[in-house]
Amino acid sequence: MKEPLTDELLEELRESPDPVKFANKNKITHRSLPDYLQQLLDEKGLSRPKVIAEAGLNATYGYEVFTGKKRPSREKVLPIIFAMGCTLQEANRMLQAAGVNELYVKDRRDAIIIFCLDHGYTLMKTNEELFRFGESIIGQEA
Repeated sequence: MKEPLTDELLEELRESPDPVKFANKNKITHRSLPDYLQQLLDEKGLSRPKVIAEAGLNATYGYEVFTGKKRPSREKVLPIIFAMGCTLQEANRMLQAAGVNELYVKDRRDAIIIFCLDHGYTLMKTNEELFRFGESIIGQEA
């Protein structure tokens, strides 16, 4: 299911006489991380085991993230983003659903990650770029 653009929704909200009717009509709710992960798996035709393996996550931990038993840090969500081949918009939606900071272009490390996402880099290639620029690689907790 293709989601409407944020700008389109914002314009519709501004023209709406009632925010509750707007939210109900557009099914605006809090998006849970497990729900969004499942949506992306379905849309992209991916399997959970393959994504967990490509993200380099422990299988048990990965399943707990996908089922909502664990709340992952930003550094654990980023590998999932690359394993799922997410766009920047999908990546930021996933980070938001996880309750962590979205990628921010004014942050040097985030800018490199955004560049790598936009250019279709793998997690390994992205980590090589981060290392090359003296930034911490994805998956390293601070």
